[in-house]
Amino acid sequence: MTDTLQTVSPLRQRMIDDMRMRHLAPKTQAGYLRIVREFTRFLGRPPDTATVEDLRRYQLHLVDHGTSPVSLNAAITGLKFFFEITLHEPERMARMQPVRVPRTLPVVLSPNEVGRLIAATGNLKHQTALSVAYGAGLRASEVVALKVGDVDGQRMTLRIEQGKGRKDRYAMLSPVLLERLRVWWRVAHAQGRMLEGGWLFPGLDPVDPLSTRQLNRAIHAAAVAADINKRVSMHTLRHYLPFRTMSCSPAILLFFRAS
Repeated sequence: MTDTLQTVSPLRQRMIDDMRMRHLAPKTQAGYLRIVREFTRFLGRPPDTATVEDLRRYQLHLVDHGTSPVSLNAAITGLKFFFEITLHEPERMARMQPVRVPRTLPVVLSPNEVGRLIAATGNLKHQTALSVAYGAGLRASEVVALKVGDVDGQRMTLRIEQGKGRKDRYAMLSPVLLERLRVWWRVAHAQGRMLEGGWLFPGLDPVDPLSTRQLNRAIHAAAVAADINKRVSMHTLRHYLPFRTMSCSPAILLFFRAS
């Protein structure tokens, strides 16, 4: 936080402890601390001295500076935790109101575009990782967290540990996707890039997993190389999954032949 808040270290530590007690994800904790830090900078004094009117002014400040509805609501959520949980003074948030987030249609790729996208991916590891994201409907964070032991060829499933909402679940595998994973496993083992029982998609150091940043860079580069003029991200691959509960459909067969 800012120097102002650093002088009130017990307050900051209390907020950290409150978040830890509730098992908030590290990313969420960092986000909440950043939100309180930015509010403190606006306020010019310790955040626990803020009034209802100060918080109202801050929301107007964010709106006037073009803060998106999503970011605005995130700021309100972080401040709400600080005032309601850490300070036990929920009444201070009375004038801060979340805003409605406009609903937009997602970018959807055709099977042909997905095939071109993966075919244009730079290497086999990234190709296989994108295939898993598309074929099993996984988020980028779930793909990079996969380990070799999570692939169950007998049950035709992928075990997803602590996915969104910190929940474990299983994702379906098609026979074609399983064979693609086996090809990657054989190549990675032959090159000494995969540890026994280690990450399914290791990073440069096999001890570490591939990062979500590297995976996002790979898909952005592939979209350019494939001349796909859409805003493509890892999440885009989750928007076309007609075969998620099927063993293998004509659409996915066409996709894998193309890739």
